[in-house]
Amino acid sequence: MPEDEEVDAKTLSDVVRPRLIERVVGMPGPAGRLRADVLFALVMFASSGAVVGFVRDNGEPPGAAGWALLVAAHVVIVWRRRAPLGVMAVLIAILMSYHLLDVNHTAPMAVSMCGLYTVASRRRPLYAVLVGASVLAVMLSLKFSEGMAEGTESLRISGWIVSFLLLGVYVRMHRQYVASVLERAVRAERTREEEARRRVAEERLRVARDLHDLLAHSITLVGVQTSVAAHVLAADPDRLDRAAVARALDDVADTCRDARIELRATLEVLRSSGAEEETRGPLPGLEGLTDLAEAARTAGADVDLSVAECRAPPAVGAAAYRIVQEALTNAVRHAGPDLTVRVAVRVQDAALNVTVADDGAGDKEASHAPGFGLVGMRERARTVGGTLEAGPRPEGGFMVSAVLPLAPVSLGGLA
Repeated sequence: MPEDEEVDAKTLSDVVRPRLIERVVGMPGPAGRLRADVLFALVMFASSGAVVGFVRDNGEPPGAAGWALLVAAHVVIVWRRRAPLGVMAVLIAILMSYHLLDVNHTAPMAVSMCGLYTVASRRRPLYAVLVGASVLAVMLSLKFSEGMAEGTESLRISGWIVSFLLLGVYVRMHRQYVASVLERAVRAERTREEEARRRVAEERLRVARDLHDLLAHSITLVGVQTSVAAHVLAADPDRLDRAAVARALDDVADTCRDARIELRATLEVLRSSGAEEETRGPLPGLEGLTDLAEAARTAGADVDLSVAECRAPPAVGAAAYRIVQEALTNAVRHAGPDLTVRVAVRVQDAALNVTVADDGAGDKEASHAPGFGLVGMRERARTVGGTLEAGPRPEGGFMVSAVLPLAPVSLGGLA
């Protein structure tokens, strides 16, 4: 994965995940949440006022101090999402002061349960347990100190506290589940995009290699064959060897026709939107080496071809074909006159050994500008898990030697 596209776990958790949840679940943004919290606090305060008006058997109506504490509790609850633990600590202090006034004890019940629920739903279960235990311990100790009747009533209220804590824990777990599903969806989409980009890059490289091999081979043969025709025309105009000229021009026509057919098959991959395997057509293989040798012979090279019988996988056969094609092209182009090329394909140690050696005097690496021929051959060998070595021979000439496993590691990107 490229560095500029990599998303670490912290970024995904802190940025991508909340935004995805907001879009999928329909949650508002920060400003919308603040407005919703303010409206929720107003509704809660209105409900507390209704409780004060209708419930009169659980303490006297609050005075100015009681109402001030109730207002403070509902103002604090606006920030419950941002700082659940801090808001809960302030709520405990405010509500303890309120209950010590011995006024309507039911009025602040909703806001206190809201604080407990927020802690349980926004923080780890450990915090929910600690906060719940602290609240229960303070409440039960104060109530039982007032008598068994008060203590028994507080036990009934404890059930509500535990219920809201469990509800908050459940909501938190559900949010985590939804977040994990969305995170997996993001990662799956990112993986699909990366796989698509990788396949496009591999296909682009494959087409570039094919075009290089095809055009270099065809143009080299056409150049040599037209040179032969020109030499025959210029050598002895009075005794023109029409048969030799016609043969050279026929070879040029055949080479151009074969190149056109293979070029069309290669470019169909770029035009077609169908499945890759359906557009490629059959891969060239070892059976095509005879045609390559014959084409090199028409260019004036003496080619000695030896191919052992074997059932190579299509990708391995195609790699061997392209390597021999490029090696013959380089030999015809650079090795000089009176060229002899020996091509040997044999099976040894569960691998296909391909050797192309010539006795030409040319230096394919030093006498010409560097190209992509040797690079392309090495890439084709690596594509099927093989290796390739190329360089001058001690006795003169040039040799290309490739070892291609018959059970390749990867078959992708080859044609």
